[in-house]
Amino acid sequence: MSTQLRRISEGNYGVARLTPAPEHPGTFLGMPKFTKAVKDELKLPVQRKNMRNAMTTIRTKRATRVAESPDWEDLRQAAFEIKNRVERHLDHYLLQAEKSLTERGVQVHWARDGAEANQIVAEIAKSKGVDEVVKIKSITTQETDLNEYLEEQGIAAWETDLAELIVQLGHDRPSHIVVPAIHRNRAEVREIFLREMKNYGRPCPEDVSSNPPDLADAARLHLREKFLRAKVAVSGANFILADTGSLVIVESEGNGRMCLTLPDTLISIVGIEKLLPTYDDLEVFLKLLPRSATGERMNPYNSVWSGVTPGDGPQEQHVILMDNGRTNVLADPVGREVLRCIRCASCINVCPVYERAGGHAYGSVYPGPIGITLTPQLRGMQDPVDRAMPYACSLCGACNEVCPVKIPFTDIIIHVRNKVVSAEKADRFPKDPEVLGEMALMKTAAWVLGDYKHFESIMYGSRGVGRVLHHKAIGPLPVPVAERWLKYRDVQAPPTQTFRDWWKQNRTESER
Repeated sequence: MSTQLRRISEGNYGVARLTPAPEHPGTFLGMPKFTKAVKDELKLPVQRKNMRNAMTTIRTKRATRVAESPDWEDLRQAAFEIKNRVERHLDHYLLQAEKSLTERGVQVHWARDGAEANQIVAEIAKSKGVDEVVKIKSITTQETDLNEYLEEQGIAAWETDLAELIVQLGHDRPSHIVVPAIHRNRAEVREIFLREMKNYGRPCPEDVSSNPPDLADAARLHLREKFLRAKVAVSGANFILADTGSLVIVESEGNGRMCLTLPDTLISIVGIEKLLPTYDDLEVFLKLLPRSATGERMNPYNSVWSGVTPGDGPQEQHVILMDNGRTNVLADPVGREVLRCIRCASCINVCPVYERAGGHAYGSVYPGPIGITLTPQLRGMQDPVDRAMPYACSLCGACNEVCPVKIPFTDIIIHVRNKVVSAEKADRFPKDPEVLGEMALMKTAAWVLGDYKHFESIMYGSRGVGRVLHHKAIGPLPVPVAERWLKYRDVQAPPTQTFRDWWKQNRTESER
């Protein structure tokens, strides 16, 4: 994640640009599409080992916490109904939230897209005369590339979440929406801290070990000076409560609490779908979210604040309600169900494709099932990256089973794939031979499957192929589609005996 940071030199602060490593561009924009990017990610054995170990641990913890909750399915159903009510009456709850926030001294801004939200943040920061802000971990600000925009405006954005700090100092990109540095192991984190911390603040102790408590202590000391001098903080929010105008952030480290109490000004960028109707509704989600996200019974820090309180916390608060494509998603009767997402990442943690490919392959800050259903709809499916994402799925359905708000991911993925195909045909037909070849292939399949005699003929033909190959695997063929498919798969030759032949030989007339 490229961002402008400060380099300490002879006791004075000077501007230094934290550039990304060559293999990792600063943002997800401009990345290759999944089908190309995943080939490089699969060649990283250390990353794949890190991902496998982390995913196994998280899945086990979640399963344990869910098993001890006898009312788990009732909670899921309640969350499902609450979020559906928000979608049906989003206009009402947004106006109610604006009114409640304003009455409590919060300045409310409306942003049509990420660019407008970034501009509002920069204008507020400049009006306070600051050239740095501290940030609470926020997937929404990553969606808008806020850090990169602030860098262009001469404002340093310091990430204070431990995982986000690792990503930022490592000239890297987040690979998970809850645990952004999940692709790194403790030895790699130690190397990053020793190499980079001294350039941007208090250095990491030279004798630091790779034990997590020691690394956390080093990060705490490094960040403390930033907390104490910060005048402006930027956050997202897990929820906005429409009836009380309260914002809610759940976290595990306490850095969020520091950002919410020490600076004079607090700016929160929140997607318009993050609303809950009432304070009472929060109870359901505070039981679902920690168990689904990190396998905890509850988050160590649950912060709820309702406007400005004289002499306590930030004395100027801004909330930016951001659309950035969400109303377009809401207009789709099938696609809108993804707006129930509470960003727990349980779908990511069980996804076999994500575990092997890693988050960087998706070309979006949202990887895994939530990414391939949400991102193409938010961005409009005009880019090849967005059009490739829905195919990063085996349709195993594991994500459907674990989602705490019952998002039917596989239904939405098929729906989005259909929209991608329609868009590509409109763009490429009748010029592209690949489209014509695909249409011919589908017509052939319809002919084969439309009549059992046709299917039987093909089976007998495959039997002949099996006899010719003598049980050898089928290798790449001089046909574009087959060549791409077989290049990365071992496909055995067809059997020399069909099932129908076997049935006739091993069953009597009455059994048939």
